[in-house]
Amino acid sequence: MTQLLRVQNFNVSADGIAAGEDQSLERPFGLDHAERLFSWAGATASWPMRTDPGGSRGLDDYLTRDYARNIGAEIMGRNKFGPQRGPWQDHEWQGWWGERPPFRTPVFVLTHHERPSITLSDTTFHFVDGDPATVLARAKEAAAGKDVRLGGGVTTIREFLDADLVDTMHVAVSPLELGSGLKLWESPDELRDRFHLDVVPSRSGVTHHLFWRR
Repeated sequence: MTQLLRVQNFNVSADGIAAGEDQSLERPFGLDHAERLFSWAGATASWPMRTDPGGSRGLDDYLTRDYARNIGAEIMGRNKFGPQRGPWQDHEWQGWWGERPPFRTPVFVLTHHERPSITLSDTTFHFVDGDPATVLARAKEAAAGKDVRLGGGVTTIREFLDADLVDTMHVAVSPLELGSGLKLWESPDELRDRFHLDVVPSRSGVTHHLFWRR
């Protein structure tokens, strides 16, 4: 079967904003109270970083559970891995997630400044410089027949969309407007020339946008 490049559980505001422009160690998303965008997922029973029992079931839980289904590798931008810019100043930095990152696959971090790979638990981060098609080919090889997840951030997803490499995409739109920041879109209708789109509201207040290639 064909390996897919999938965007899973990506979060934007009602005005299409996924992150702020002033990322820092204290503000990984560059936003104040960024949890407003993704709290729907953290409330589910299947949230991969849940440490206590419980959580909601239903549509949100089903889509959160789909996050890891048949995923063999991930691609992410450097700013999803950490807040540093330019040449690496701190090789001790190993990502936002601590000693047990939730990916559990090879992860390809896009950067113009390569560094040695690092392994934490069952996740290995590779730091690669290349165009989207080349990096995707490496990720598909590492995924060993499974799909590849495109983890973000928003600039990286736009880059792969512009290269026409994304096969499916799940975007959760929160009912709040942020006003300024990095946008995934002005309107999801921009993608209808290349994707089918189902829009499904959830009891949590978010609206799930499900795209698949025409």
